[in-house]
Amino acid sequence: MTLSEISKLRLQSQKIEATTFTNAKEVVTWMGAMQAQDYSMCKWAIGQRMSDATEQVIETALNDGLIIRTHLLRPTWHIVSANDIYWMLELTAPRIKSSTKSRDKELGLTPEVINKSFGLLENQLSNDINLSRDQIAVILNDVNIKTDENRLSHILMNAELHGLICSGRRTNGKLTYGLLSERVPVRNSLTKDESLAELAKRYFVSHGPATLQDFTWWSGLSVTDATKALNFVSSGLVSETIGSMKYWLKDDYSTSSRETNSVHLLPAFDEFLISYRDRSAALELVHNRKAISNNGIFYPIIVVNGQVAGIWKRTTRKDRVKIENIFFAAINRKANILIEKEIEIFQQFLNRHAK
Repeated sequence: MTLSEISKLRLQSQKIEATTFTNAKEVVTWMGAMQAQDYSMCKWAIGQRMSDATEQVIETALNDGLIIRTHLLRPTWHIVSANDIYWMLELTAPRIKSSTKSRDKELGLTPEVINKSFGLLENQLSNDINLSRDQIAVILNDVNIKTDENRLSHILMNAELHGLICSGRRTNGKLTYGLLSERVPVRNSLTKDESLAELAKRYFVSHGPATLQDFTWWSGLSVTDATKALNFVSSGLVSETIGSMKYWLKDDYSTSSRETNSVHLLPAFDEFLISYRDRSAALELVHNRKAISNNGIFYPIIVVNGQVAGIWKRTTRKDRVKIENIFFAAINRKANILIEKEIEIFQQFLNRHAK
């Protein structure tokens, strides 16, 4: 198996190619969790992996609480199925909370301040009330809890990691927070070993071929726990070794159906790139800084036959959308035709027209 073959297999395992999913919850459940700090782009990430997707369909799934946007795995937003949110938080939140303790202390967010904030949030959000960041900031400021200098973000993330709040319904175009216990009333819990096994299974089946190092990065687990998790499920996987690296993937994978010509317009922070520690299978080192900024911003990418061939930008005005492609090198006519088709799909997803 070559690096190029690994990248093409990932297109299959991530359901970017040949998906059978018809709704957002199916996609997110398959993927385990999907990085989601860019709200509009994370909806397109889900849409890429299901048939007949529209932005509104995915927005509705978020509003209805079928899928939830919150902090877990690593210290950033992810989208996760409502069925999985409790056990994933129990497994991964402790390490995130530990990593933010020193910054919380610098900001003066003592346990007393955090607990007082939690009490206010629980009181103000109860009975299915959803509030925006700005509305929550006013409530906290009214009782002299400072929200400047990134304090509000830390308070809200702490509340998410403790399982108090999560994404609420989008209201008047603004993202909101609601109580997790009300948004997801059914609590699915697993033992730690069950959670480790389930997370490893989800990752290697949906993201494989991938290495233990990739899984450790994606999951936010310690090396010890990540290794234990892989050991739990390795008998149901197969492995391929390239150099010193061992890649794991589902045991029924097939290379016979790989497309010889494929083009995908993937969003910023898409799992196809960000979910691996080593991204060289899809992104040549010489192009790394063109696709990922020095401060870790992942740009929307154009993937041609499994390789990142460029980036794209969109500009929207009312019912119009303009797509600008920036290629790392010249591409052939066939790829150009396929890119135009991808742009049309994206426009249909947004329910907007080309400009």
